Amino acid sequence: MSVDGKMRAFLLLALLLVLPSDGFAFTTSNTINLKTVAVNNPATTMSRFAPARTLYTHTSPTLTKFQLAYIPPEDAEKANKTKPKLPQPKIGDVVRYFDMDGGRAEGQVLVGKISLIQPIRSEPASEDGTNKWLVEINEMEDVGDGYYADYPSRKRRKCALRKLEEIAPLPASFVRTEDAYKVPVERGTNRPRPSHASYDLIGYEGPAAVPINQEVVKADGENYGKIKFDLIRNSAIAGAAGAIVVQLVSGSNIAVIYAAGAFAGVAYLFFLGIKTDTVGSADAKLGSNVSNLRFVFPGLVLVGVALNNMMSGDSNPVSSPGLFSTVTPEQFGAAMAGFLTYRVPLFVSQLSPVISESATDMIPGSAGMAMRLAQDAKTRGVDMSLLKDKSAADGLTTVFLVSGPEATGKTTLVNKLLESDSRFVKPVLVDKVADGVKFERLEQRGEFLEVDPSGRYGLSKEGVLQAAEQSSDSENGEQKVVVVDAGVELAKKMVNVSGARLVGVWIGLDDLDKFESRLKSKISSGLVPIPEDETEDTVLRAKVRQVVKDIEFGVVSGVFEFTILNENIDDSLKQLKDAASYCFK
Repeated sequence: MSVDGKMRAFLLLALLLVLPSDGFAFTTSNTINLKTVAVNNPATTMSRFAPARTLYTHTSPTLTKFQLAYIPPEDAEKANKTKPKLPQPKIGDVVRYFDMDGGRAEGQVLVGKISLIQPIRSEPASEDGTNKWLVEINEMEDVGDGYYADYPSRKRRKCALRKLEEIAPLPASFVRTEDAYKVPVERGTNRPRPSHASYDLIGYEGPAAVPINQEVVKADGENYGKIKFDLIRNSAIAGAAGAIVVQLVSGSNIAVIYAAGAFAGVAYLFFLGIKTDTVGSADAKLGSNVSNLRFVFPGLVLVGVALNNMMSGDSNPVSSPGLFSTVTPEQFGAAMAGFLTYRVPLFVSQLSPVISESATDMIPGSAGMAMRLAQDAKTRGVDMSLLKDKSAADGLTTVFLVSGPEATGKTTLVNKLLESDSRFVKPVLVDKVADGVKFERLEQRGEFLEVDPSGRYGLSKEGVLQAAEQSSDSENGEQKVVVVDAGVELAKKMVNVSGARLVGVWIGLDDLDKFESRLKSKISSGLVPIPEDETEDTVLRAKVRQVVKDIEFGVVSGVFEFTILNENIDDSLKQLKDAASYCFK
């Protein structure tokens, strides 16, 4: 044996002597790699870890390297027991579940949203947490490319009940442009890929209780008491008024019967209030039994009328008395009409807010918006006289607001109006290059109403209100009006611009297919950029969804006095000019 061979054998023997007596385990490799050796000696204790020892052996033409490291037994056991923490379910979670009628062994894979979690009381819960919780899931619509959306109509919405152990959470993220949730899918199968195999079944103790604000409960109780008192009082007033009318029309006898029926209606409401007062309390059953007496009062009125007729002798208004003919039709009608009088103030109280809101909604444009703001201020206790004095002193700047969804041609119409009528001007924009200090200040304060896609020009409130004044011709005395070509988001902000009197025009099309056709043309021509992670179809669907939302705003906002369906550019321009003339009236 050579000297090198003897030296290697001596080093190997020395290493074997210093290792623990319980032995060790290691692996070898013909390449130079780091290998970990676990020493299993429960009796061994170390105050600190010693540096790992490295052994080189010559098993082939290449060297093999062993690295030895000590792992405490308690740490090894702890590492083996550590498992990934499972999430706990919440209302609104997007989950994967199976439809057992899907034609597959495990069922059709579906995606839904949790709407309710309730305990299972019919089956005993297992130690592993199964058979404990039942989950109601609202199925979501698969719109393709891993996107899942809520069904737009309740009629199409489908619900399913599953046990908690039968569903798995999905790491879904809401994508606003698609109006849907993006769910990761498995490669090849395109099936939803959950983040965890299941929820935490053992540690879950049910939905967290929502803290109750006692001040809100007290305020609601006072409001309920006031509503109940007002309803009973108004029913009594309505009954008295009805009795007076019946007295004038049909005489005192029928009026007395009507009044008795109205009193029975008030008593009906009173006993109904007893039932509602005791709902959810320990006296709920007693309150329900007592409130059932309310059904007796209409019958008592009819019995009283029948007894009075029978005691009247020859003056009995019933010509042929019998078991079921003891009152006349007029008397029966008066008693029932009086009893149902309590519904009149109930209907009025329910319809008055709707009628009031509908009346203000019917007023178009800025006038309707001003009336709604005034009503809101009055509700909040604002002194309206101060507002009137202030509005009389401060003049409002007329702003011609032209808005509509994308691809309606509103920008073309606005440009033609500006070219043909010198009385209209564009807003003054802040140029980032020309006045960078002002641009940065307004941007940091969030005072821009809109910044163009290039990020260079910004539109501020002052740029709108002062544009007409800066462009006015003092010599000719010609009044100028600023025209704002606004998308829907800018139009929403213009509503809240103080000091402006808006004259609104909505530009649209009469068919959603025309929107889609124009959007396709813009996408094909490259005017609409396609993100790298999307396709033309996904961009088109997002645009169409946004158009639908924009149309909804144009219909219900009440900002726009005029609507133009831009089918022919010349006719639409004429209509736009007619609407613009109202800015000078």
